[in-house]
Amino acid sequence: MAAGGVWVFRKDGVMEPQSAAGGSPTGQGVGGHKALVYLPANEPMRSLEALERRLGSLGWERYYENGDIVQLHRRDGGVDLIALPRDFTRFRSNHMYDIVVKNRHHFKVVDL
Repeated sequence: MAAGGVWVFRKDGVMEPQSAAGGSPTGQGVGGHKALVYLPANEPMRSLEALERRLGSLGWERYYENGDIVQLHRRDGGVDLIALPRDFTRFRSNHMYDIVVKNRHHFKVVDL
């Protein structure tokens, strides 16, 4: 996982990795597109449904949802939560790295 470097807080309180070039912290800026890959199948996650299916196989289930976000928690009662935007076009690198940190051997973030 390449999550080293400087992490910054946005105005809304969310922490994100800052790119080395000082660009967009979400990785969606100039030439910085990223993708979340499910390692066992080498499958890029292209939809919320595909991501939920893979996370479900790892013991995650829906905990809470509203109009904007879907939250997942571990079935085994762990304290970790993953919050995802319901609209997958709003899925950013901060969401990807959150998933990678909580599922280290199953996901990675790659540059496109």
